[in-house]
Amino acid sequence: MQNSPQPLEIASEWRAEDFPEDSLWIETLAPAEVDEIDAALRHALARSADVLDIESTDFPLRTLQKRLRAIEADLINGRGFVLLRGVPREKYSQSEMEMIYWGIGMHLGAPWPQNQYGHVLGDVTDQGVEGRDPNSRGNEIGRVAFPYHSDGSDLVGLMCLQKARSGGISTIANAVAIHNDLVRERPDLAAALYEPQPYDFRNAEPPGGQPWYEMPVFTHWGERLFVRYIRPYILASQRHAGAPPIGELAEEAMQRVDAMTTDPQYNVFMDLQPGDMQFVNNYHVLHARTAYEDDHETGQVRHLKRLWLATSVLEERPPYFQRNLSSHWGKQATVSRLQPN
Repeated sequence: MQNSPQPLEIASEWRAEDFPEDSLWIETLAPAEVDEIDAALRHALARSADVLDIESTDFPLRTLQKRLRAIEADLINGRGFVLLRGVPREKYSQSEMEMIYWGIGMHLGAPWPQNQYGHVLGDVTDQGVEGRDPNSRGNEIGRVAFPYHSDGSDLVGLMCLQKARSGGISTIANAVAIHNDLVRERPDLAAALYEPQPYDFRNAEPPGGQPWYEMPVFTHWGERLFVRYIRPYILASQRHAGAPPIGELAEEAMQRVDAMTTDPQYNVFMDLQPGDMQFVNNYHVLHARTAYEDDHETGQVRHLKRLWLATSVLEERPPYFQRNLSSHWGKQATVSRLQPN
């Protein structure tokens, strides 16, 4: 067990009171930048209508690129989250918005497969999957609130195509502050989460592989903190006979972390509007959403697109956080193309 965990990356430790105005984390695009994005879209579409054919050089952002590089650096070394606003959703079709999102994303990192289907551009919408289904994944579940968690990449991005009739607020929690406060207040609990914890593969394990894997919630690597926390997957691992049991101290620690994630002092709330793009550092920021209601008759159906990205700013990672394109998830890149109605 980790004997003496210590506070890490204090410069990335923030609380809600540090952001009294949402203008502190919303990056509003200038008209000239919006025009540049439109020109880049036309340039990319002349090359191909398939996002998989498009690299950053095919989506030229000569002016905005400098701003995106600063955003990428702040995602890794600063507050760890940002909301880009200003792309006029009403001007573009869904496929054009997907290309814009993909093009901007390629300036922030390299695509990372999100599931066993190889999706590098995914859909987040109600797909009729129930949360109690032990093989369900968060992007498929609708209506109900989803707890704070992290995903499987350096950066995760969400672009809003459509809002729900009500609810569906995106919320984030600062995992750095939660880790550091836990170290300060209960170092024994923090140390327990440096030990490997069992996770359910949710029926997405390698062919012939075991249906669970192990990974610590907290990792100290170099001078950095890496956090991976998906509480429903940890709990679901216990359905498998061979999975290691959750230790008593680890269970107490996770219950403490769960309570801290919902403490308003660690939270920022984002009501994503159509066209908005949110990016967060998966290792420093946990994300969740509130419950929501769709209205199919009026077309008010919550629909977001998702990117997982590997950033070049982060030069070193623990072995289990490497972007492994040779895995069964990365053998073939594909795009999810749902069109909810």
